[in-house]
Amino acid sequence: MFDLVIGSGNRHKVAELRAMLPADRFRLTSLAELSDPLEVEETGDTFAENARLKATEQARHLGRWVLAEDSGLQVDALDGRPGVLSARFAGTHGDDAANNRLLLEQLSGVAIERRGAAFRCFMCLASADGTVQIEVDGGCHGRIADRESGSGGFGYDPLFVIPEYHLTFAELGPAVKNVLSHRARALQRLIPRLLKRVCQA
Repeated sequence: MFDLVIGSGNRHKVAELRAMLPADRFRLTSLAELSDPLEVEETGDTFAENARLKATEQARHLGRWVLAEDSGLQVDALDGRPGVLSARFAGTHGDDAANNRLLLEQLSGVAIERRGAAFRCFMCLASADGTVQIEVDGGCHGRIADRESGSGGFGYDPLFVIPEYHLTFAELGPAVKNVLSHRARALQRLIPRLLKRVCQA
């Protein structure tokens, strides 16, 4: 078993990563399970920069391998916003309801054909000395609905419609989301390289 710290304090993201990483190959620990995790400031201008900061700084602090990610929503009609500010779009970090309200307000009057959007995810794996070992990204395209639908998921999931299904991520549920999502697609690229790296360790 390979010890790996999931460098996130977001319980929803941790749950998704736990569900998708092979449980028989990795002993996963979240930051919430540690007594002294580092509070890493997300000062990067891109998802890649923030993921790299969270992985490398946390790894050096803990002296352990860390997998970190940064992700968010980019809306075409808003020139890519909220982007790296997705979790604090409305001002308070993690206030999903306020973020969704603000997004709907800013898209008020925007025609459905102009409400295209994409979830983006960038993942970074750092070894115990803080050296970057693997970096991958993933994306998922959809559109923003004019109202929230569904009770599953988190963040912008009740507003993000997958065109092929005509349903939001919050309506589709975790089984489908864990195949189609930006985070799932990033992990699909990461896992083969991660398993190869574990075999070499």
